[in-house]
Amino acid sequence: MKRKIIEINETLCNGCGLCVTACHEGAIQMVNGKAKLISDEYCDGLGDCLPTCPTDAIKIIEREAAAFDEELVNETIKKREEIQSEAKEILSFSENNPFGPVKGMQQSIKRTANSENDLIEAKNSSSKLQQWPVQLRLINPGAAYLRNADLLISADCAAYAYGNFYEEFIKGRITIIGCPKFDEQAENKARIIEILKRNDIRSITVVRMEVPCCSGLTSVVKESIVEAEKEVEYREITISTEGKILRG
Repeated sequence: MKRKIIEINETLCNGCGLCVTACHEGAIQMVNGKAKLISDEYCDGLGDCLPTCPTDAIKIIEREAAAFDEELVNETIKKREEIQSEAKEILSFSENNPFGPVKGMQQSIKRTANSENDLIEAKNSSSKLQQWPVQLRLINPGAAYLRNADLLISADCAAYAYGNFYEEFIKGRITIIGCPKFDEQAENKARIIEILKRNDIRSITVVRMEVPCCSGLTSVVKESIVEAEKEVEYREITISTEGKILRG
C-alpha cells in the first residue's frame, strides 16, 4: 500500500539520537551512530520525530510501505516498559537502602594536598577524582557526595582528548561521565533530573567533544535543568579531537 512514512537522510544525520527518544512507537533506532527506520510497520507516519531533528535529516514522504501495525507496536512497547521497569527496580534507591544495587561501590575518595617536597611529576600525575563510580548510569542520586556539589558532566572520550583534564575539570568537582551516542538518553535524562531534585547542586560544567553526536549530551543536561525546575550555574566546554579547547 502507498502511505505516508518517514525518510531519514543518513548523510545529514549527526547521530544525536533525539529522534529515537521522540518516537514512541520505537520505529527509529541508532545503527552505527546513525538514526535508522528499523521497520515500516512501526512507523505511523505522523512525524513526531521531525521537530527534534537539529539537521532536518528527517522528512515525511509517500511511498509503498507495509501498513502500520498497531498491535505489533503495542507488544513492543509493553516489552520495552517491562525491561525499563526491571531496570528501574534494580537501580531504585530507597530510604532503607540508600546506596541501591551498587552498595559498597558508591564511595567518596578523600584527597590530600601534596606537600611542597613532592616531586613535580608526582603532583601532576596524582588523581583528583573525588568519588566512585563515575558512569552516569551507576550514580546514586541520593549519594552523600552529591550534596551541594559542583558537577562535571562529561562525554567519556573527552578525558582522553584533553591532556590537562584532571587539573582543569575534575579537580574540585564530582565527576559524571557518559556517551551521548551509545547511552540511553531518556534514562540519562531521568537520572540527572533526579540528581538535581534531590540535591542542591551548585554548578554544572559540561565537557563535550566537537563531534556532532556530543550535542546530545548538552541537550540532555539543559532539558534536565529545565524539567527539574532548578536554577544552576551552567558552563559548557567544547574540546577538539586534537585536544584543544574550542569554546568555554
